[in-house]
Amino acid sequence: MHKEKFWRCLAVNQKNNLIIGLIIAGVIFMSANIDADPRYFVEGLPNIGIIAEEITDVDPSLLETAFWSMLETIEMAFIGTVVGVTIALPLSLLAARNLNNKFVYIPIRALLAAIRTFPSILWAILFVIIVGLGPFAGVLAIIMYTVGFIAKLQYEAIEAIDADPMDAVSAIGVSKLQLIRFVVLPESASHLLSQILYIFDYNIRQTSILGLVGAGGIGFYIINYIKFFEYGKAAVFMLVVLVTVLIIDWVSVRIRDNYIIKSQRGMQVRV
Repeated sequence: MHKEKFWRCLAVNQKNNLIIGLIIAGVIFMSANIDADPRYFVEGLPNIGIIAEEITDVDPSLLETAFWSMLETIEMAFIGTVVGVTIALPLSLLAARNLNNKFVYIPIRALLAAIRTFPSILWAILFVIIVGLGPFAGVLAIIMYTVGFIAKLQYEAIEAIDADPMDAVSAIGVSKLQLIRFVVLPESASHLLSQILYIFDYNIRQTSILGLVGAGGIGFYIINYIKFFEYGKAAVFMLVVLVTVLIIDWVSVRIRDNYIIKSQRGMQVRV
């Protein structure tokens, strides 16, 4: 019996080793295919010292401009997140297989897949063409990305809900709207809140680079200063972004600790 167990474990290990070996071989082959040569990185290391030296020469007079541009970035991310989540939630309900038939969820999923095809920076380019340069194009891009991202995660969370409560409520003859209100939304609420916190954090970072295509935000200043090799001035704006992201991370952790983790464990939640 022990001998059979040994050979079974050996076969499993050999299979795992084969998979790992194929992955490593794939990475090596693909690296050669795209000319990802580590020697280029080593040869470029001296440039890091040059950039680091220039970054330390910051210009404090730009702090006020950096603050207001960061505020604009936060406003763009906040509006984009709120509007995007508002649109994504009903779409996620329509895309859930345990709530709708295939004639409803298949086209909705196809629409969401089409939205997710483009990253936010490509949406920003499109909206810059449509509405012109400025923060509004960035907001529209963030909305589109948020819709595709949140809707997908949320309909997966809805499909993962335990079927027993849904079957029990459906058995007493409630409508689909009542089922959604009293079972689906409460059961998936903690997942939704976690997703919102993540996407808002992501949108802050993403909005910071939409200035690359003229879609407003603090990224406009960062890109332009880097373009002209003024790393010390760009460092002021990057430092403001770093501080903002750290604060948002801290707030997100507090919210997760007080509202999500405790609610999942059935503990009393402090308000």
